[in-house]
Amino acid sequence: MRFVIGLLITMLVLAVVAAGLGWWTVQRSFPTMNGAVDVPGLSAEVTVIRDDAGIPQLYAETDHDLFVAQGYVHAQDRFWEMDFRRHVTAGRLAEMFGESQVGTDTFIRTLDWRGIAQQEYDALGEVPRSYYDAYAEGVNAYLEERSGADLSLEYAVLGLQNPGYSPEPWSGVDSIAWLKAMAWDLRSNLGDEIDRAMLSTALPPEEVARLHPDFPWETMPTIVGGQPVAATAAQSVTPLPDETDTIETDAAAASEPASDYVAALATLRAAIDGVPELLGPEGGDLGSNSWVVGGALTESGLPLLANDPHLGPAMPSIWTQMGLHCVEVTETCGFDVAGYSFSGLPGIVIGQNASIAWGFTNLGPDVADLYLERVSGDTYELDGVQVPLTTRDEVIEVAGGDPVTITVRSTARGPIVTDIRDDFAEVAAQYPAAAGEPQGDYAVSLQWTALSPGTTAGAIFALDRAQDWEGFRAAAALFDVPAQNLIYADASGNIGYQAPGRIPVRKTGDGTLPLPGWTSTNGWAGTIPFDQLPSVLNPPAGYLVTANNAAAGPAGPMLTKDWDYGYRAAGIERLIRERIDAGEQFTVDSLAEIQLDTGDSNADAFLPVIAGLDLDGDAARGAELLAGWNGSADVDSAQAAYFAVFWRTLLDDMFGGLPESTQPQGGDRWFNVVGTLLGEPDSTWWTNDELGVAGRDAMIANALDAAWTESEDSMGGNPDSWRWGRLHTLTLTNQSFGESGIAPIEWLFNRGPYELGGGSSIVNAIGWDATVGYGVDWVPSMRMVVDLADRDASRWINLTGASGHAFHANYADQAPLWQHGQLRDWAFTRDAVDAGATNTLRLTPAG
Repeated sequence: MRFVIGLLITMLVLAVVAAGLGWWTVQRSFPTMNGAVDVPGLSAEVTVIRDDAGIPQLYAETDHDLFVAQGYVHAQDRFWEMDFRRHVTAGRLAEMFGESQVGTDTFIRTLDWRGIAQQEYDALGEVPRSYYDAYAEGVNAYLEERSGADLSLEYAVLGLQNPGYSPEPWSGVDSIAWLKAMAWDLRSNLGDEIDRAMLSTALPPEEVARLHPDFPWETMPTIVGGQPVAATAAQSVTPLPDETDTIETDAAAASEPASDYVAALATLRAAIDGVPELLGPEGGDLGSNSWVVGGALTESGLPLLANDPHLGPAMPSIWTQMGLHCVEVTETCGFDVAGYSFSGLPGIVIGQNASIAWGFTNLGPDVADLYLERVSGDTYELDGVQVPLTTRDEVIEVAGGDPVTITVRSTARGPIVTDIRDDFAEVAAQYPAAAGEPQGDYAVSLQWTALSPGTTAGAIFALDRAQDWEGFRAAAALFDVPAQNLIYADASGNIGYQAPGRIPVRKTGDGTLPLPGWTSTNGWAGTIPFDQLPSVLNPPAGYLVTANNAAAGPAGPMLTKDWDYGYRAAGIERLIRERIDAGEQFTVDSLAEIQLDTGDSNADAFLPVIAGLDLDGDAARGAELLAGWNGSADVDSAQAAYFAVFWRTLLDDMFGGLPESTQPQGGDRWFNVVGTLLGEPDSTWWTNDELGVAGRDAMIANALDAAWTESEDSMGGNPDSWRWGRLHTLTLTNQSFGESGIAPIEWLFNRGPYELGGGSSIVNAIGWDATVGYGVDWVPSMRMVVDLADRDASRWINLTGASGHAFHANYADQAPLWQHGQLRDWAFTRDAVDAGATNTLRLTPAG
């Protein structure tokens, strides 16, 4: 007994020691938030004030000191995230995580994100470059203080696998390279281009067009009300900045495009989907909402602006909230701005300054094209002439293994992606037989606007300092990649919209299908000039809505054929018009209420059809359950849960025979496709021979019946206990270790699950992928409403929290508020910031 008691006491002591050591390991990386810290590079003291959510507001006397402080504070809160991101964008993940990441690195090295970022840094003007350098000084000042687990808990975990790893100093190029990751994540219609090509192998052209319909111009709103910049027969084109097609060729010798060559692309979509999804999965719900209401419609008499970008969820959130304030705005210190930043990038990306406010949604222009190339040795064919490929070698360092050397080959249009993975190579190998072309070596190349140096790196600072519409448009003109819808409001009462971006003008085709690269008749002639892109100031309606829908009518410059189909935009428009018609004046609360609307227009289309069917059995029970539903996908709605199961079942029954990677995710495009088919009850798309079902009514009845069975299996036999939130959950997953497959490590860094309402192509766009399940894949990554009449009355929320440190009080403290649609007060003025201060840190010049 004494031995047993002694053993138990020993085990208890060891457990206490282990718990204490673990807690010390966790807490040792938490940042200093009170007192004073010496920071090399500062010329004067900077004050960092945090509220109870840990959101920092920085006050400095010079621009240089402000950005040194921003770099220091970002590193305090999020350095692991910054370090991980820069390894992604440089194609150096294998240096951290070993051989498993060589494929990812190969892809990024082929596209050369960091090389392009270096060129952009070198091309910056002296002032914006100085901001990037100052930011890097601040990050490196923090790295001088700490290392290993003192920086973040993730380094302690990484040390178990890669004990020799130590982060290197930060640079301005590290910051700019993250813009390439954003551009890839918002890369427009590349997936649709491949999807059409794959469908063309199985369906006639008219059915491919049915499954990829045009934007519904007659029924859905456009951003500027269908009034595009006038198009002329002689539309001007801005030449490409690095045009290299000066080779003497013979266009008459070029082969004509083969109409059936798209069969060669049968595996390419899967390969594209397999590349790193940096901010979450690609899908039709990767968009955003933003709208602005003019003062004539608001209670205050000045504009209100709302924004909620939709991205893949991550832990911590893609955004970090911050304020950058000059103690006194002068020539040497010109910033007084607050909003949402990216850790690792200086400046504020979305937010407000003392004069204006702005928001972003993805414009979604078609800025990437694929070409099939005829390759012979180190050359490729162009107009009958063999042209030398450009080549470079890249060495990928591998933790715990030998370096891997890859050779990147490029045409004048862009890199050969066939070399990246075996299934890319298989695409080219299939081509000759599929298209009736001679045997030989074929490859696939990618042309993408982000693979040429751009000016976005300087646009952020111009936005932050813009004081009026002219300054805002000048900043927008620099925002070339990724192209975004920019909405605007100012303290003088103006509202506006501007579409920026480097958007190609094609010599042939509309960018919806890959084209042969061996003829110069295909390719890009240049880009659309900025002054021809859609823009409007103070529209007659008194408000503007952007939700990735078409920017202007079809007569304007061709930006893309693959717009979002407008269901969210139409929902926001409807909610605004209802309030206007009721004589309501808008407030911050009423805009916040619109952000949370869960009305499902897809359900609205189906409910009257279902109500008119003659049903029995479980299908009748399902119809009875839906009969009293208002079509809102609320978290506690049994009807929303059942309808989601029905919708997923119906999509699989109707389209499950399509090539695997072209099957419907269930978002806006499929709302349009199936909604149109509801008016064609005898269409063959309503027939499934394996199920023995033919016709619309029989297909819907079969799906209702099967959905009832699945709902009972997953949620129980009593429909009163069914809830959409039981199926529709979000787990906030750490980007680096969150899917390690090791449960204790995932427990350290992941949070959730959170039950949610909303859904795909709903204003509260908490989307899900019908090919996978009902779990949440896309979310409003933040929400904000800015009040131009009273900046301190503005409201905001982040998806997770300010801190990137697991178990810190601000790691996930905003997630429950976000889950329930709540917003936090947004203190903007110094008086309001001081009133809400919970921590104050003074950064003082070293020495």
